[in-house]
Amino acid sequence: MKKDFFVHPSSYVDEGCQIGKGTKIWHFSHVMSGSVMGEHCNIGQNVVISPGVVLGNGVKIQNNVSVYTGVTCEDGVFLGPSCVFTNVINPRAFIERKNEYRKTRIGKGASIGANATIVCGHDIGKYAFVGAGAVVTKNVPDYALVYGAPAQIHGYVCQCGEKLEFSQEKAVCSACGKTYRFADSRVEEVEE
Repeated sequence: MKKDFFVHPSSYVDEGCQIGKGTKIWHFSHVMSGSVMGEHCNIGQNVVISPGVVLGNGVKIQNNVSVYTGVTCEDGVFLGPSCVFTNVINPRAFIERKNEYRKTRIGKGASIGANATIVCGHDIGKYAFVGAGAVVTKNVPDYALVYGAPAQIHGYVCQCGEKLEFSQEKAVCSACGKTYRFADSRVEEVEE
């Protein structure tokens, strides 16, 4: 049976994985049994996808990222080089805590910058942007721009990634023209 995805010869894909059409898995990566990967994903060099991880369609993972059990990335998520996920809140080498893994969801279209750390049990909202080197210790709302250690909200971004400037609870993206409203402490796209 012909595969409809690409795996570099230096990588390992365990039995029992689901890999979507058009996905590419590059050098020295390991996709573990029980993981699910959508169509047209791009998995960079030296990436580990642990059992139970779910990646939507069009997910792009840069080099040196380990995506641990408990993480779900929705469609169109970008994981920057060497970003880090955890899955246990209080790890000890001498205590097994696999039954304590906390779930982390990365919403549709969200981007996580290089070397950012996502502490388990915290969700990243759709189209949110986590800056390089940020340490996420709480949930990140949809469209939020966060950075720092710990990460704090420093504004909001459009689906295209440009920073939004709100006036009277409304913003129009200067790059793509999408319109947004800020109400009840959240940002929503306004359909025109």
